[in-house]
Amino acid sequence: MAGYYPLMLDLKGKLCVVIGGGSVAERKIRSLLDADADRVRAISPVVTEGIEGLAAGGSIVLERREYLEQDLNNASLVFAATDDPILNHSLAAAATAVGALVNVADDSHQGDFVTPAVIRRGDLVIALTTGGASPALASLIGRELQVRYGPDYAGKVVRLRELREQVLKRLSNPEERRAVLRLAAEELNTASSAEPSDDGDEEQMEEWIRRLQAAADRRLT
Repeated sequence: MAGYYPLMLDLKGKLCVVIGGGSVAERKIRSLLDADADRVRAISPVVTEGIEGLAAGGSIVLERREYLEQDLNNASLVFAATDDPILNHSLAAAATAVGALVNVADDSHQGDFVTPAVIRRGDLVIALTTGGASPALASLIGRELQVRYGPDYAGKVVRLRELREQVLKRLSNPEERRAVLRLAAEELNTASSAEPSDDGDEEQMEEWIRRLQAAADRRLT
């Protein structure tokens, strides 16, 4: 089996090309848009209503025609998502030739990467895969994670980002910084937490930092 190196890609400004117009291609396109990809091109003579709607709304560029090899020029990511295994194999080779990373929908071992199941809570992104061994297990674990890390985590991550910015400004001791930020993460990772509300109240933030500092001092001594 292939080993995969997990990483998160910033897709802004990078050309992502999806060859195919069916439901699989639509899922790939939507996953790219969820990741804020801003240069998505779909190529297929026939497409789903969903892809048609995304093109009509300006989210993607749609070209209703057969694939041409030059379509992959300057691409960073290529998704071979047609219902023709021979064409998908050819796409994988062509993508490699131009230096693009490729995902082959019907045979992950032909491509460079797989697309994991993803849970998004604002800036919190959880991705999981079984490497194709058991999509059912990946789906089961994904449902469990959706419950454990609910929509409120989007706000919690925002609070932690704001706290980190303030802590870096106010605390010079690296050990104290780490202790405060770890305590904050532990606190917010509970069912109920006492972090400041999301109205950007400076006084609340200062009080939160003082309370965390006191707790960190007790932990460090």
